[in-house]
Formats: sequence, C-alpha cells, structure tokens
Amino acid sequence: MRLTVSEQRVLVEAARECFGPEARVLLFGSRTDDLRRGGDIDLLIELPESLSAEEAARIRARFVAQVWRRLGERKLDVVLAEPGEEDEFVQTVRSQALPLEKA
Repeated sequence: MRLTVSEQRVLVEAARECFGPEARVLLFGSRTDDLRRGGDIDLLIELPESLSAEEAARIRARFVAQVWRRLGERKLDVVLAEPGEEDEFVQTVRSQALPLEKA
C-alpha cells in the first residue's frame, strides 16, 4: 500500500468526522500496489446509514476539503457505498480493496 500511516490516519479520521464514527474506509486502485508509481487515491467509503444524493454530495465535498487541508491537494476519487449496497462496481472494489485502519 502506497500510503503512509499518517496519510491513512488522516483519511480515516476525516471520513469518520464527516460520515460518522462507523464509516469504513477502503483503498483500491493503483495505490494498493507497492510496485507502481503515482496515481490518485481511490477510496470506497462504506457508510453507516443511507444518505440522500444531495446530502452525500455535500458531505463528500466536506470530506475532500478536510483531506486537502491536512494533506495538501491530492487527486481523490471517492465512492460511497450505503449499507447493503449491491452495485456490481462496489462489489468488485470490495473484493480487491485494502481497509484503512486508524493508526
């Protein structure tokens, strides 16, 4: 995984502050491969409860702003998954992602 412990901590703390203490953060994409270079930070955030589309967009923007304030502007791709999400893309990501734990 190509994120430092400090970066992981920032991402998890920001997600839990914005989406609730039960939010779970998973890293997917190129940053999961230690042999690759560069790449954006692809995150799947599993939500503790369902949100309206407007609320999800507002909170996602707040999350990105918090991460940028703490880590500097990084290219973030954030996918939100509600409880019981059965979307094929989300299921594929879940099977390949690495969970970030608050260090």
